Amino acid sequence: QTDPTLEQEANEKYAIKPVPFQFASKYQSSVVNSYFNILVKYGDQYQVLGFRDLIDVKVRSETDLKVNLRNPEYDITQAIKKDLYAYQGAGELFANINHPVAFKGYISPSAKLPKILQPFRKDLDEVLADLQKRADGKLSVDIVDPEAGGGALAKQLESDYGFSPMTASLFDANTFWFYMTLVGDGRTVQVPLPQTFDKSTLEHSLQAGLKRFSHGFLKTVALVAPKSQPSMPQLGMAGGGERFTQLHDKLAEEHNVIETDLSSGQVPDEADIVVLASPQKLDDRQLFALDQFMMRGGTVIAATSPFDINTHGALSARKNASGLDKWLAHFGITQEQKMVLDPQNAAFPIPVDRDIGGFTVRETQLVDYPYFVDIRGKGMPQQGGITSGLNQVTMTWASPIDIDQTKSDGHKVTRLLESSDQSWTSGSTDIQPDFRANGKLGFPEGKTHAPQLLAVSVEGRFDSYFKGKPSPLAVAQEKSDPKQDAAAGNRADDGKSAKDKKPETPVITRVIERSPESARLILFSSNSFLSDSMLNLATAGLGTRYLKPVQLVENAVDWSLEDRGLLAIRGRAEFSRTLDPLDRNSQVFWEYLNYGLALFGLFVVWLIRRQIDQRSRQRYTTILGAA
Repeated sequence: QTDPTLEQEANEKYAIKPVPFQFASKYQSSVVNSYFNILVKYGDQYQVLGFRDLIDVKVRSETDLKVNLRNPEYDITQAIKKDLYAYQGAGELFANINHPVAFKGYISPSAKLPKILQPFRKDLDEVLADLQKRADGKLSVDIVDPEAGGGALAKQLESDYGFSPMTASLFDANTFWFYMTLVGDGRTVQVPLPQTFDKSTLEHSLQAGLKRFSHGFLKTVALVAPKSQPSMPQLGMAGGGERFTQLHDKLAEEHNVIETDLSSGQVPDEADIVVLASPQKLDDRQLFALDQFMMRGGTVIAATSPFDINTHGALSARKNASGLDKWLAHFGITQEQKMVLDPQNAAFPIPVDRDIGGFTVRETQLVDYPYFVDIRGKGMPQQGGITSGLNQVTMTWASPIDIDQTKSDGHKVTRLLESSDQSWTSGSTDIQPDFRANGKLGFPEGKTHAPQLLAVSVEGRFDSYFKGKPSPLAVAQEKSDPKQDAAAGNRADDGKSAKDKKPETPVITRVIERSPESARLILFSSNSFLSDSMLNLATAGLGTRYLKPVQLVENAVDWSLEDRGLLAIRGRAEFSRTLDPLDRNSQVFWEYLNYGLALFGLFVVWLIRRQIDQRSRQRYTTILGAA
């Protein structure tokens, strides 16, 4: 404010505006406009951290507010990292690749390829030649026919990568090979065939694969979340579905985020990782997209459970059909049709009925809620890396996970989150507590108490769920009625000639049947713990913003992409360091112990003072007697 030129630059170039702060004293009330912003700039990239981005507010009552810096070390480091990666991403592709990369193509001769792939094969040579010119010797190209020399290479590819011959349609007897991989620094990245066989899409796919060998680019997260229905009160329509805005916004702070529903049957080419939040009724095409992404060595993070929760009005639970059950079971992971209750839990503002002389009053109370499992300490071991920097997380309405040891043999299984050893499970969908019938917990206590697995990471070589099955994309194409498609096309073309019609791109039927060792599946067994409504409920209970579940998913993304610089500092925040939960007896014990220690301290001070006084009297008496 003391430099008009600087203030104009901040306003016009970076959209930095002053923030009005209201002050009140015993003499007057006033509003002061002040700047509270941090600008992090590198090249032509910049990030602005505003007042709301840098603070945390702890609300104890309407008049008792405490405002502190949230986590400036993390916020500033994150902004620096995003600027740097965005700047480097806009530069030369090979500038941040410090090792040679080899393109290895396993492609049949042009004579054996379908007609639509023959010009595409020529485009591949042109794109690779252009990339080699830009690579300054860092990119080599090797294209071979797997069936040459008796097909020994084809057998090896099927064993190592799960590659198998392709066909142009479901019932086509002619097979061919068209697989592309990038190899460098001990890693193999599979480049999928693009959905449209044109040169620009091919170049985009190859560049997306090359970026995975660089640590200087923003990574891309494909987010699959249900679309909430907007509320239209004027039409008598209430909004429906969970929102995951806070999850999206936090992931977007460090990564490029693409929202997708996988209905095309393929994960976007530029995606480095897939995050599923509360998936609903996934069909075979969507499962195929997830499955083949993993078969190419990718990581899938899923937050799902067999139950869906309705928090509007009275609490209720119903069975949830995510569509993932059989796919997860194929990999040796099953979710029990139960939910976990734990006496070590988080508080939940819940409507409670109170009887007043035969008249029932419903009021909202903050009560301990066993379905809000509070996980900390030995329930979230730090050696896995994903929970690094986090000291607590709440899992809401979570279901226990079972691991089939016979199917997971040879995989690296990491138990990420577990409930306490006093927890139990229940298959009841009645999640409204009844304190009069069931005591302070509000629910009947189970007979068997044991820790329950609520989140797990499985890593290694997987066999595809679609191994030995036809591609769902080809099946869908074969089921379509050509006559109906032609009639629909004629109506859409509105009288255009047949020459003007663009032929539909055929589906190349291919199923990668085995993944490399880098494939990873991370499962959080809760449908709701990442949703906006649950995060807001937890925020209301704590009196400060609660983002631990979202930070946990951020950690999982960074850990999977081996970009782990922020793991150790992400969870540091003063207000988020919640105390260990205590029952009423423990609370009373520690309260009176504090009183007792204070009184004991005063008693010790009195004794010391008394001894000092006695010694002083003895010394003065001795002096007077001697005189």
